[in-house]
Amino acid sequence: MDGAAGPGEGPAQEALQSLSQRLRVQEQEMELVKAALAEALRLLRLQASSTSLQDSGTPAPIRNSPAVPPGLPRTCSPSLVSRGTQTEVEIEPSPGPPGLSNGPPAPQGGSEEPSGTQSEGGGSSSSGTGSPGPPGILRPVQPPQRTDTPRRNSSSSSSPRPRQKLSRKAASSANLLLRSGSTESRGGKEPLSSPGGPGSRRSNYNLEGISVKMFLRGRPITMYIPSGIRSLEELPSGPPPETLSLDWVYGYRGRDSRSNLFVLRSGEVVYFIACVVVLYRPGGGPGGPGGGGQRHYRGHTDCVRCLAVHPDGVRVASGQTAGVDKDGKPLQPVVHIWDSETLLKLQEIGLGAFERGVGALAFSAVDQGAFLCVVDDSNEHMLSVWDCSRAVKLAEIKSTNDSVLAVGFSPRDSSCIVTSGKSHVHFWNWSGAGVPGNGTLTRKQGVFGKYKKPKFIPCFVFLPDGDILTGDSEGNILTWGRSPSDSRTPGRGGAKETYGIVAQAHAHEGSIFALCLRRDGTVLSGGGRDRRLVQWGPGLVALQEAEIPEHFGAVRAIAEGLGSELLVGTTKNALLRGDLAQGFSPVIQGHTDELWGLCTHPSQNRFLTCGHDRQLCLWDGEGHALAWSIDLKETGLCADFHPSGAVVAVGLNTGRWLVLDTETREIVSDVTDGNEQLSVVRYSPDGLYLAIGSHDNMIYIYSVSSDGAKSSRFGRCVGHSSFITHLDWSKDGNFIMSNSGDYEILYWDVAGGCKQLKNRYESRDREWATYTCVLGFHVYGVWPDGSDGTDINSLCRSHNERVVAVADDFCKVHLFQYPCARAKAPSRMYGGHGSHVTSVRFTHDDSHLVSLGGKDASIFQWRVLGAGGAGPAPATPSRTPSLSPASSLDV
Repeated sequence: MDGAAGPGEGPAQEALQSLSQRLRVQEQEMELVKAALAEALRLLRLQASSTSLQDSGTPAPIRNSPAVPPGLPRTCSPSLVSRGTQTEVEIEPSPGPPGLSNGPPAPQGGSEEPSGTQSEGGGSSSSGTGSPGPPGILRPVQPPQRTDTPRRNSSSSSSPRPRQKLSRKAASSANLLLRSGSTESRGGKEPLSSPGGPGSRRSNYNLEGISVKMFLRGRPITMYIPSGIRSLEELPSGPPPETLSLDWVYGYRGRDSRSNLFVLRSGEVVYFIACVVVLYRPGGGPGGPGGGGQRHYRGHTDCVRCLAVHPDGVRVASGQTAGVDKDGKPLQPVVHIWDSETLLKLQEIGLGAFERGVGALAFSAVDQGAFLCVVDDSNEHMLSVWDCSRAVKLAEIKSTNDSVLAVGFSPRDSSCIVTSGKSHVHFWNWSGAGVPGNGTLTRKQGVFGKYKKPKFIPCFVFLPDGDILTGDSEGNILTWGRSPSDSRTPGRGGAKETYGIVAQAHAHEGSIFALCLRRDGTVLSGGGRDRRLVQWGPGLVALQEAEIPEHFGAVRAIAEGLGSELLVGTTKNALLRGDLAQGFSPVIQGHTDELWGLCTHPSQNRFLTCGHDRQLCLWDGEGHALAWSIDLKETGLCADFHPSGAVVAVGLNTGRWLVLDTETREIVSDVTDGNEQLSVVRYSPDGLYLAIGSHDNMIYIYSVSSDGAKSSRFGRCVGHSSFITHLDWSKDGNFIMSNSGDYEILYWDVAGGCKQLKNRYESRDREWATYTCVLGFHVYGVWPDGSDGTDINSLCRSHNERVVAVADDFCKVHLFQYPCARAKAPSRMYGGHGSHVTSVRFTHDDSHLVSLGGKDASIFQWRVLGAGGAGPAPATPSRTPSLSPASSLDV
């Protein structure tokens, strides 16, 4: 559809036109189906007559080609394919004389496509929507050697549709023609006729090689095979030779976690984000070039929630939350104890013993860290003590129904454990060390007496003299002193020393989130609302203070580095480095909310991200640092660089899109198209057009000036029946391929007036400048079994056209060979994200891949290893075909 909407054109008129167009298309389809069915019946009768003549020794008469139904290529004839309980009509090309052509000639411009469908997705189709079965390996299906081969899984006895008698009869006959010569490589299954659930997916390679068809949520998606591919067996098989290595993790989880920042004996800073524990070594000065180095512990299967460092400064304990795998099975919380030098797991503690997640943990100190105390996130917040060397539980008790935010062993006595959280401080006495399961824990509740009871006590620290300091939500630091035991007091804890409040100091406005005991005996406190960092001497006398800049957020955690250096984690997911005298500079920064928008610079190792935190951030991939960020005021969902790199377009959730100068950060264009969110923006490869895909089902096309700063409406692509999800430009900049929420694949002639290309068959050989559409012949093999259509969020082909990266809904990044046109294609699979992966993009030289975690707000930069040289991959590489389905390789 062309041009902008006229002044008199309203939404009602557009809707009426759209409905009229659909009605015409459906009428054409019905006529096509009727003609195809009639022709199929005639051909079957002709085949039966020819077979009887051949059996009697009389040569079959040569007849002229039958009339072709309207809209079909002259060289095509219909064939019927039985699919379990579903019968479909598919149009196949008739084989021509040998040596003339490997495929059918392109249909005439005015004809319908060979499949008889309006769209390649589920918009409208001549096929039914019965439950498809699981996919098999794609291979040409061989005709039988004998016509009396018994049928298997014939649909004639299982079809629930009695009115389709003709279809069932034709399908039963077609079963004889579609049996493969070998079923061993299919694991004993017959993929063409095995039923499946409504969420399952299948593919089959048609008899004459015109198209393949896959199913998502029972909807057929037809994709045409390029003319240069004679057989799917010629396409790549097996995982790609390239691999990924985690190079850098941007971000830090300070927004909603505690016990998340420590310094190891090696000088490395240890913290976590998503499922990864990061060991960061600062390089140069704070925020200096190169940003130091990172190593990563990646043994966890779900998000890490807390850390503890062993007294030896080498071993680390990390606890994860509960989760589910891609099959919906629960992943149980667990604690890993691992060596920070070798990154090897030493012990796995508590598998099956914790509920929901691990909320807090701590090593004992006085006995060389022999014990580990853990508090889980269950309703009762179970408190347990474990033997670290044997990974056995020594004692366990219900803690409290209120949230527990911190736990710690006394540095003078391992039998004393303290917990704090919502409106409480509890002092625990543990007895029975060394006897698994027979230990006991008794509780003494801290009494506030004349002091106001705070709503939360997020942190505490043990002083060298045995006293305890607590920081609370009222901004007060309370000193809890040890008092002698009172044998006259009955009940638990009566025979042990107790703690009482001996002093109070008002330290901050708002909550105190962190306390840190320094090597010189002074104490640091970090405030929430006031963002102040204060150093306290004996008697809680303030010695020195500094204020954290507002855009970094409040103080979440404090760790003491080398010398006077301090590391500060903030609530806006930044890690700062500095001291109280000189101030602090960021060394690690990140987003604070769900991420969706990602694009890479066309000529530099830089990339841009945006998301629900309304921040637009440009990252330096070589320096591993944030180049700049601005506040968009609205949620950013998509972005793309102009080919010059001078400007970047950003789509927002309100229908607005902005164009910003990448150097000055100024907004040079601000336009609104509709009032629904924008899901994709993409410049044409020559930079002359900008396409904007919206949730109002339209693609808006703008012509762009040479510098990208100015744009004017060129037209609209109208025809999708659901919201736009992905789109790509052709290499010549004249055409667009687009996907939508109902699995349509449509093609558009932009240069010709934004017209929809009805004959999609003619686009089978078109070359695409990028490949980010998740549906298409070249990438349909990336879809997993039983997909519901939402399992893949993003896809990106490398610039050298050798591999394709996939971001899925199960926290994984995959690497496939390109083209990926085999069902159950094997991949190299990489974990680390703790949420659905929302986007992946290769850098301009394919040296790195960038992936975004959704709700975990993490950004992973992967190094691409083992590339087989520069240049695009051959269109039809010769490789050994796989004989059986290969599972993904977990790397």
